[in-house]
Amino acid sequence: MNTSEVLSMYENIAGLSTQMAAAARIGDWDGVGKLEGQCATAARATATGVPALDGAPRLRKIDLLKQILANDREIRDLADPWMAAIPGLPRQ
Repeated sequence: MNTSEVLSMYENIAGLSTQMAAAARIGDWDGVGKLEGQCATAARATATGVPALDGAPRLRKIDLLKQILANDREIRDLADPWMAAIPGLPRQ
């Protein structure tokens, strides 16, 4: 996997997480679930060993990871009240 492929993979994951956050904002939990599956599939590539990046590509990867984490936080903040309203759903 070269630098361009690594950044493309993270940009794809960031884009999917942005779409998930948008779906969560409007309460489209089925849409969130579908996008989550796509995101998980895309993220599996990170388990095969992503080469370290240097310089500007490294900074871009860090920015993308921050975006992914911010989207994840927003989704969790929106999902918590929705999940709390489901009777019998175990809480973590």
